[in-house]
Amino acid sequence: MTFMPKSPQAGLDRILTLELVRVTERAAVAAARLRGRGDEKDADQAAVDAMRTELNCLPIQGTVVIGEGERDEAPMLYIGEEVGVGDGPEVDIALDPLEGTTICAKNLPNALAVIAIAERGSLLYAPDVYMEKIAVGPGYPEGIVDLDAPAAENIENLAKAKGVQPSDITACILDRPRHARLVEEVRATGAAIRLIGDGDVAGVIHTTDPEETGIDIYMGIGGAPEGVLAAAALRCIGGQMQGRLQLNTDEKVARAENMGITDPAKVYRMDEMARGDVLFAATGVTDGNLLAGVKFARESVQTHTIVMRSSSRTVREIKARHQDLDKF
Repeated sequence: MTFMPKSPQAGLDRILTLELVRVTERAAVAAARLRGRGDEKDADQAAVDAMRTELNCLPIQGTVVIGEGERDEAPMLYIGEEVGVGDGPEVDIALDPLEGTTICAKNLPNALAVIAIAERGSLLYAPDVYMEKIAVGPGYPEGIVDLDAPAAENIENLAKAKGVQPSDITACILDRPRHARLVEEVRATGAAIRLIGDGDVAGVIHTTDPEETGIDIYMGIGGAPEGVLAAAALRCIGGQMQGRLQLNTDEKVARAENMGITDPAKVYRMDEMARGDVLFAATGVTDGNLLAGVKFARESVQTHTIVMRSSSRTVREIKARHQDLDKF
């Protein structure tokens, strides 16, 4: 009998699902040691160093497509950097070693260490620019929200689909001056707003469980890297998301063209930002609605991680106690 060799992608899920947990755990613990110390750069660098070390232990041929920035802006985990041991499946990697650097520096809720891995060519290869986004969780008809529709229309359509009044809807929006008009439009419908200072990956994920988080819809402009990561998470949990890159200068348009983006006005849907089989993991750095932060004890460290797979819609929560402190 002749056995055909498995394709490089065949073992992707089995090999990497729990390995990703170790990657985000290590980054989260490194960042958590600097919580509340007011130094965003040091906390971010600690998370980057830790995540890169762990990634380079994985049996993958990985390419960072969403990372710390373009190569000339980031010495590590830059867009295009190759990671892993150089053997195993070829994968795209989107990551944010410390999603919410300001949050961590101030020890506020919802700082995360985040990563997504997908088959090569499955994640949007986007420049580090802003992205306009709208997202809702699962259970609604396709097209219930539209990035080009007025805010009031999106709120009203969502309320109708949910069987409630607009006043029962809560929108999550980054607290930025650029959103002043959006905030006014949403409040004019009677809906409530949860303003967040940072951390819009968590903001998007929160729409998947409104009863727990109190958030029904995410709206506004945030980072494009965070947009791709959020889309990867929604691919695993379910939901709808649209995003449009904010390419408002010639320099940004040129950077996007270098990455293969030819339509600056294109609205990307969730499955265009993250398609195929996607794995996503996030570990809490600070306490939040989604995950508990890292807890330091005298002889152990506790972490709380969520890890998900799109093809099976499997969502695992892993609460771990690490007693080998030398690894952290």
